[in-house]
Order: sequence, then C-alpha cells, then structure tokens
Amino acid sequence: MQLWLIALLTVGIMLLYAVPGFILIKTKLIKQESISAFAVVLMYFCQPCLTIYSFTQATYSLKLFIDLMIFFAFTIVLMGGVLLSSYFIFKRKYEDARYRVATIATCFGNVGFLGVPILESLVDNPNALVFSTIFMLTMNLIGWTLGSAIITQDKKYISIKKIIFNPSIIAVVLALPLFFFNVNFDVNYPLSLLGNAIFIIAKMTAPLCMIILGMRLATVSAKPLFCDPFQYLMILIKQVAFPFIGMLLIWFLPVDLYVKQTAVILCACPIASVVLNFAEMLGEGQQTAANLVLLGTVSCVITMPLVLLFL
Repeated sequence: MQLWLIALLTVGIMLLYAVPGFILIKTKLIKQESISAFAVVLMYFCQPCLTIYSFTQATYSLKLFIDLMIFFAFTIVLMGGVLLSSYFIFKRKYEDARYRVATIATCFGNVGFLGVPILESLVDNPNALVFSTIFMLTMNLIGWTLGSAIITQDKKYISIKKIIFNPSIIAVVLALPLFFFNVNFDVNYPLSLLGNAIFIIAKMTAPLCMIILGMRLATVSAKPLFCDPFQYLMILIKQVAFPFIGMLLIWFLPVDLYVKQTAVILCACPIASVVLNFAEMLGEGQQTAANLVLLGTVSCVITMPLVLLFL
C-alpha cells in the first residue's frame, strides 16, 4: 500500500505540472511551434544541472565508484540491447514516425522525477540517488546518438562528436571532479551561491518536462490518446517486460543489494518525458511521444507496484 500511495501521489503531482502547459497552448498565449524551444532549454541546461547536482550529493568511495562503473555498463547493455531489438522489430514500418518514437520509448524511463522519490522512500542508502543520474546519462547518451538517428532516419547523429559533445557527457565531465573530491557547495559563501543556482535550475527539470507534455497534449484529441492498442503494447514492453529483463541481468552482477534494488526500481519507471523532448527537438512523432508519456505515467500506478512485488 505504501508503494502504491507513493506512486499515486507522485503521478498526481506530475500531472498537475502539465496543466499550465495545456492552458498556455489552449489560450494561445504560446504558439504550438514554440514548444520545441522549451525542449531545447530543458535538454541543454536543466538536465545537465541535475546531473551536476546529483553527483555532489553522493559521498565518494572506491567501492561506490566501482559500483557506478558496473551500473553504467549494465545500463548500456540493457538499454542498447532492448533498443536494437525494437529497431529490428519495427524497422520495416519506419515510414510511420510513431514506430520510430516507440523504439526509443521501450527503454527510456522517467528515472528523475518519479524514480527519485520512490528511491528515497524504499532504498535505505543515500548513494542510491546517484545511480539514477547514471541511468539518465545512458539514456541521454543513447538518445543523442542512436535515438536521434532512429527518430530522424539520419545517420549523421551516430558520430564521435555527438557522443563526446552532447550536454549529458559535458555535465558528467564537470561533475566528476566535484564527486571525486567530495566538493560541498555549502562550505563557504561563494560556493553556496553557485550550488544554489545549480540546484534551482536542476529542480526546474521535472516541472518543465511536464509543462512541455501539457503543451503537446493540448494539440491532440482524446481518441488517439486512449484508443490505440499499439500504445498500450509499448507501455507493457517498457513498464513490465523491460524491468524484468533488467532484474534478471543485474541480479548476477557483483554489486551491493541496494544497487540491485535501485536498478529494478529505475527500470520500472514509466516512459520518460525525454522521449517527447527528443521528438520535439527533432520535429518527428511528437503526438505519439506525448501519448506514450501520458499513458505510461498514469498506468505506472499499477505497473510499478506489480513489478516491485518481486524485489
């Protein structure tokens, strides 16, 4: 019951964040073609600040660093394997943008806003939060390369330049020295000002994600949102099959139990709003992305407790 209540309250707050975006589009205070600009702010500024902030909250140790590297390899194998499997299943239908968007939706989860409060409630280890950042790093790394190439059908996104010079990698490069030296932004006045600025921008990530979702939902009708069996199939793949695959894989790795529990919780998170953000920035499949994010968010009240019963 506790897990169900946590999921329900978190989902309710997320949906409330979407209301302003919905109203702004419906009242025409913001034009539909401006939605992609909000996604750019989110992807290039808010999420990198969230990465830096999360690393400064963890206490460095060699054991934690090794676990993070193992976890990073785990996320690469898991997400990469599921993404490529989905690619080979759907590639014959890629003339329809919804199949391209659905491909990345099968492995990208909302591990930030929804995953973090559940981790805080269920995992008794403060270092668990930094693993959500590693999960987000892998999602962004794949999203800026393979994901973008799949959505646009343009191979230019698969390049060393895109791998190295994307916002998520740059944020990690900036965050790692802070992590290794256990830099505390609250030590002195100048550092506390910088830390507070990073914290405020980082906390904008979740509300801005949902505002963008609300904007996109204001442009679609109810029937394609709730009456498409294909979308429900994608939700079952991402929110039921994907976490069980992750559970089988992580349980045989040499990491602490709390890391394994963290991995399953993060895998069980609903379809990520970052799927919509990439669709908005790249101008392909925005409606399908918005539908999948909303349906996934609402249905996680059922799917997350179901998966986590097996922990």
